[in-house]
Amino acid sequence: MAARFTDAEIAELLAEPKPLPYDYQGRLQLRQRSGHERAELDVRTPSGNRFRILLRQNMRNALDFSAIIAHAPPNSSLFFRLRRYNGRSHEHTNRLEGTTFYDFHIHLATERYQALGGKEESFAEPSNRFADLRGALNCLLDDCGFRLPDTPQLSLLEGLTP
Repeated sequence: MAARFTDAEIAELLAEPKPLPYDYQGRLQLRQRSGHERAELDVRTPSGNRFRILLRQNMRNALDFSAIIAHAPPNSSLFFRLRRYNGRSHEHTNRLEGTTFYDFHIHLATERYQALGGKEESFAEPSNRFADLRGALNCLLDDCGFRLPDTPQLSLLEGLTP
């Protein structure tokens, strides 16, 4: 059975600090697969929660991309998509609100849309904060509690001989 979360639980998951590994940029390098380039990165928080960043870029249409943050609930192999940052490659309609737009947009998991039985992140809002996959990833990292690794610093005494 698919996990369900309240809006408050979704907000808590998004706000939870998620430490990125030092090599996160290298691990998010896109690799070609089935007409798309893709990348994934799993992140575990100090509390034990598991999250996954998923990137997808269409190789023929630069505006067809997604940057996704998903959560793996305990004792589940299914991921719950908390946010999805999409390119301007298709028209989107919010069924409950009856609004339609063709723009860059951010999908948000909501209690209301889970109740419809479809994708948890079906609701979306237009966004002017990004125009490509790299910008979408940066917004995801900023919005969803990710913590950049500290830059390793050399010790003041490193390299000195006694």
